[in-house]
Amino acid sequence: MNVMNTLRSAVRGQVLLPGDAGFDTARRPWNLAVEQPVAAVVEAADAGDVAALVRHARSAGLGVAVQPNGHGASGRAAGTILLRTGRLDTVEIDAAARRARVGAGVPSGRLQAAAAAYGLTGLPGSSPVVSVAGVALGGGLSWFGRAHGWVADAVTAFDVVDAEGRERHVTAGSDPDLFWALRGGSGDFAVVTALELALHPAPRLFGGRVLWQAEHAPAVMDAFRQITAAAPEELTVWLDLLHFPGADPMVAVDATYLGGEDAAQDLLAPLDRLARPISDSRRVMAVSELGGITAEPTGPSPGLSRAELLTGLDDAAAKTLLADPIAPLLSVQVRHLGGAFARPSDTPHGPLTEPYALYLFGIPADPRTAEAVAARQRGLAESLPVSGRKPFTFLNPAETAADAFGPAALARLRAVKQRHDPHNVFRSNFPVGG
Repeated sequence: MNVMNTLRSAVRGQVLLPGDAGFDTARRPWNLAVEQPVAAVVEAADAGDVAALVRHARSAGLGVAVQPNGHGASGRAAGTILLRTGRLDTVEIDAAARRARVGAGVPSGRLQAAAAAYGLTGLPGSSPVVSVAGVALGGGLSWFGRAHGWVADAVTAFDVVDAEGRERHVTAGSDPDLFWALRGGSGDFAVVTALELALHPAPRLFGGRVLWQAEHAPAVMDAFRQITAAAPEELTVWLDLLHFPGADPMVAVDATYLGGEDAAQDLLAPLDRLARPISDSRRVMAVSELGGITAEPTGPSPGLSRAELLTGLDDAAAKTLLADPIAPLLSVQVRHLGGAFARPSDTPHGPLTEPYALYLFGIPADPRTAEAVAARQRGLAESLPVSGRKPFTFLNPAETAADAFGPAALARLRAVKQRHDPHNVFRSNFPVGG
């Protein structure tokens, strides 16, 4: 019996091998544009099952790549055992301590729904279906990051399986280097089976999207810049240039405000002085409803992205963004950062001092379109004031960890990797070794 077939006796969870019914579906990441020719797919039953899998892989000289669903897949999982953690789905809320414990397979939307019942919130991003663990392991840009910093800043402990297949509880006190690396430095060092993180009060929330025809983009851009120039940390505003297939180009502003409606309306008043919008979904909402603002797809689909951090958004940069249609891109998003993002952070990313993030997205329907999308992304990036640094969770398959971390942080991450996983059992989407 070969080593892959012995997987079935090593773990209690589902094991799928090439040729098995359902294998091709199970190995695919959420981004269908990324190929993953893995050797096997294992859906772990629990943390003990993860430990058994790691011991089996280590003894067989095999790598393990962990993906709850594969939002950040890069194609570097080829030849590994792909570990799915969807069944590690517990959510425990300690409302008095403002703390949550979530399994590695828990999506952001589930944590938000559980926390909302107590008037609390985690630090969710734009999509409710990405895993809390995956976002935290990559640092994490949240709707509420201007008020509370990186998602990783909120993590207080990890339950992991190390490269020898041992279950461990990791904190800043028990293993400061590993704790530091896991808070934003990727999953290259251990398998996270659960994490504990601080929650924040959210008794009131106002948010939504205002959408206009593209002809109003210059005025919307001016209003966006005016709002973000004076925004308090409780307010987050994103600008979106949109061009969906079969529709006319549009421009949108997405916003959330941790506070009351009247204050939010005052802060967003420049939007109300613009032309009449196509739609306006702004309202008082629960923190569990955040995913509806941008309404990103919740099912697997192909995509080609590129992200940059902008050192500013002056008149020249604004003019460049609006100079030409965004096609063949579907969206060009500018996220306002600043606030708590720029404060000291004991994470591999450290403080995020750039005031805006740029996210460029298109669908590579065929090789010719993929080339055109990449060329448009490259042209925009090269014509804007970018810092050259990128958020880890926004890296694309052509990029590496060196694009996200500075030299000192990268060297420290590599030292942690060598100490905790010298045989390279764990294969992150973007390995710190390159």
